Amino acid sequence: MVQIDVTPAARDQVLKIMERQQKPDSALRLYVQGGGCSGLTYGMTFDKQESGDEVAFREGALTIVVDRASAPLLDGLKVDFLLGLEQSGFKISNPNAKETCSCGKSFSA
Repeated sequence: MVQIDVTPAARDQVLKIMERQQKPDSALRLYVQGGGCSGLTYGMTFDKQESGDEVAFREGALTIVVDRASAPLLDGLKVDFLLGLEQSGFKISNPNAKETCSCGKSFSA
């Protein structure tokens, strides 16, 4: 079982975006794909369909799905949302990352 911590601030921001984009029945899909300066990048999208080959769980009113290939790389992940003068946006902390790029959008495992 994959364990992902989505902070209340991140969950609330995702739900606001879903409402604004008129996707209230969607799930938040988290995944890893090749790319970026460190080799792997994080992805987040809204998805209405579950393929059946993934892990799904709920954080309050938010359903989160992770495909089985990404699950080992995302286990223990923390997703937060920051709103400040120096940094705003989603912040991802991954204990599986051996290296990360300076922007925090890509990693190697």
